[in-house]
Amino acid sequence: MIVSATACRLAKRLNTIRANAFSSTVSTSNIFEKIAFLGTGKMSQAMLSPLITQNLQSPSSITAFDVSDVALSKAEEHFPGIRTATSIPDAISGSNLIVYAVKPQNVAKVHAEIRRAKLEGAANVRDDAIILSVVAGTPIQSYIDGAMVSKVARSMPNTPAQIGCGVTVWSCTETVDSIERKKIKRILDSFGKTVFVDDESFIDMSTSISGSGPAYIFLLMEAMIDAGVHMGFNRDTATTLVHHTLLGSTKFAMETGEHPGKTIIVVIAYKNFDMIFKPYIVLRQSAVLRNSVTSPAGTTASAIYELENGKFRTVIKDAIWACYRRSLEMGGKSSQVGPNRFSMPMQGSVEGGSDDGSSMGGKSNHHPVEPPMGEMGVPSSFGSKNN
Repeated sequence: MIVSATACRLAKRLNTIRANAFSSTVSTSNIFEKIAFLGTGKMSQAMLSPLITQNLQSPSSITAFDVSDVALSKAEEHFPGIRTATSIPDAISGSNLIVYAVKPQNVAKVHAEIRRAKLEGAANVRDDAIILSVVAGTPIQSYIDGAMVSKVARSMPNTPAQIGCGVTVWSCTETVDSIERKKIKRILDSFGKTVFVDDESFIDMSTSISGSGPAYIFLLMEAMIDAGVHMGFNRDTATTLVHHTLLGSTKFAMETGEHPGKTIIVVIAYKNFDMIFKPYIVLRQSAVLRNSVTSPAGTTASAIYELENGKFRTVIKDAIWACYRRSLEMGGKSSQVGPNRFSMPMQGSVEGGSDDGSSMGGKSNHHPVEPPMGEMGVPSSFGSKNN
């Protein structure tokens, strides 16, 4: 009995030592001293989850605010230990990273609250505070002018960030130093792939490809599943087939490294009038990946014919251009870019700011040369379509 009790005490002591050792190895070393999340929607949750589970930021160093008490209660429930605030000034007080995760139409209200807090001393708004925005369409200059904060990082994550498979394009002001950029990148890297761009205009472009892109894929997925059900598969089986087809095809494209439209250079010799042979270079597009699945006169070829005949490529490209233009409009910029659009002078931007990295402030538009008229078949709102 004595031996058994002693062994039990020793076992408990050993477990305590192990527990202490484990806790020391997983202790959180915060990326930022304090982070304020303004808005607790899906994107905030996609950011909060890896920050906490990967021990990048302790819950006690995170404060969240939301106009919805229900949303705030859910955030407390999902992420135990985080602090909540009843107002924006309370949330941002002492924070050196302020995450904007609100709807675009609410950005001006948040600007006003932060500006008031700075001017009236309603909160301890740090001089080194950085704004990290995940809001679509709102340019960097809007935050500088509206919130009176000089350090701003703008990002465009996408929905798969919620499962750690997102891709985020981001940019920042020159006032954000290299150490601060690395910290921001660590946060964005925690839920997927990141791409940094010096030119902010690429963020509006990425909104149309990676930001809204999952919706295009989901629509394609939906159409394929419905077709499978129409042919006779039950919905679960059709869903499994489509999910794994898209997943496998994407992985295959990534791992092979082949571009769907790979350029092959073909050199042809011809004879000129002086009887001298000179090389004549022809660039030919070869869809390597698609051709690997498509046999002449086969089933896939028949399907591709219908897609091409229905202007599948054109519809996809038109949709991407439409999304890009809308992103520009949301930021108060001219949307007269791309096929069948006339370049128009900028009329101004939201909050009285300028377009950081586009056509305002003496900088040239990212699309100074228009693509050929009629390429996409999108009529201009300022003229008729070129036939």
